[in-house]
Formats: sequence, C-alpha cells, structure tokens
Amino acid sequence: MHSYGVGEVARMLHLSRGTIRGLISRGFVSPARGPRREYRFSFQDLVTLRAARALVQAKVPPRRIGRSLLALRRQLPKSVPLTGFTICAVGNEVVVRRDGSHWQPESGQYLLELDVSVEGDSLQIREIKRGEADVPGKDGMSGSGKEDMAGEAHTWFERALAAEGRNVGEAVEAYERCIALDVRQLAARVNVGRLHHEAGRLAEAERVYRDALRECEPDPTLLFNLAVLLEDTGHPDDAIEVYQQALAEDPDFADAHFNIARLYEAAGKRQHAIRHLGVYRRLQKS
Repeated sequence: MHSYGVGEVARMLHLSRGTIRGLISRGFVSPARGPRREYRFSFQDLVTLRAARALVQAKVPPRRIGRSLLALRRQLPKSVPLTGFTICAVGNEVVVRRDGSHWQPESGQYLLELDVSVEGDSLQIREIKRGEADVPGKDGMSGSGKEDMAGEAHTWFERALAAEGRNVGEAVEAYERCIALDVRQLAARVNVGRLHHEAGRLAEAERVYRDALRECEPDPTLLFNLAVLLEDTGHPDDAIEVYQQALAEDPDFADAHFNIARLYEAAGKRQHAIRHLGVYRRLQKS
C-alpha cells in the first residue's frame, strides 16, 4: 500500500510541517515510521489530517475531534480519491460529506441537506438531491454573494485537483477559474504555479507566484516553490533570499533548510551550510 512522506503531505494538503507535527503531537494521527525513522502517512492519515485541521480551526473541542476522527478512520476505505471528502463542523458536531451524502462519523447517521425558504405565509422545505448543490449555474456562478463565490471557487479547486492526474490543461483552467472567483485562494495559485513549472513554462510560473505574493498572505510553501523556480532559472542568490523568507514563516521547514544548505555550500559559505544542514537532520529525526 502506498504511503506518503511529510513533504508530499504538506504539498497535497497545503499544511506546514509545523502544523503536521502539531496534529501528530496532539494524537490526532499516528503515522508509521520509514526505514530512516521518517514519518510515513497512509491514505487514512491524509484524510484524518485534513479533517483535524478543519475541526481545530472550527474550535471543536479536542475530545470531540478525537472521537470523531477515530470513528471516521474506521469507516474509511484504504484508498479513494482524497478530493471526494469534505469534513466540517456544524456546531459541535462533526459532519462528513462524500459523493453528495452527509453523515456524522460518531453515530454513522446520514443527514438530509435541506433548502429552506419562505414563500408568502408558508415555509417551504425541499431536500437537495445528490449532486444538486455542487452544480454551478450556466454563468459559472452559483450565487451573487461572497459566500456563493467562495463556495464555487472551492468547487473549481476540487475539480482542478481531480483533473491533475488526467489532463493538466484542464486542471490549469479550473485553478484559474477558482482564482478568478476568489483571489484569496492561495492553494490554487501554488498549484497552478507548480503545474506551469513542471511543464517548463518558467516565466508563467514565476508570474503566478509573484502575483500570489502581492495579493495573499506570506506562505512558506509558496515561497519554497518560488525559490526552487529561481534555482532552476539560474538565480541562486535570489533563491537563497526566498528560502530565507520561507524559513522566517516556518523555521521547521526541513526541505528549505536542505536546499539552502546546498546553495550555501556551492557559494563557499560552509558555516551557513553546516548550520542549515544540522537543522535539517534534526528535523528529519523529530
């Protein structure tokens, strides 16, 4: 069964290594160890990590999170598309959404999704059929408010993720639709920049990353990707500067320590290289 390293998990789920370690230390996930004692995550671990982060942000009590995640793990298959799951908090209740269905993992109870409206003097309640809530309108927008736009942006993001493995052009287009709907979609910017980079469109990738730096909050993964791009375009000094910015955002970003150590070594700055390589080795053992 395939397993994932910390770097893969950080990129797939858009979590910092510090956040991943924090969720592990709080007991929300218990990854296996690889031959070098590195963390190795299963598919169930990935779903659990994404769920734990969402529930912590929603301020669900830790005990409730622990019980819900334990129940959720028992119900997860060994491997399905990660994009098929959405985990959220409704009050203090944890709700899982998959393929249009909603259920509470602790009880296993399925929930109806209802559209409630008032027409005249009567209250209208209509069950939303499976898939109906996810279909955008013909104009590409499901509503006129900011919430509707953010919701549709998330739909395009999920479509882009699902398309990456089969059609890169379709994925790029979906990410761009997502960003057009919600400029705060940093993960979409990071991913579309990565796809441009992998396809050799280096100038386009740099434009995407620079735009994200101007329009979004500083993010270590974004900065790391830009630094790698700067290396590939032959600008090691600029890459070092951007790696330093990434480490300022996340001092425990092991891959950034390793890469900057390599660049310092090439530049003849051995003491700087040794310091960062030492931090990298310590983080790999933690």
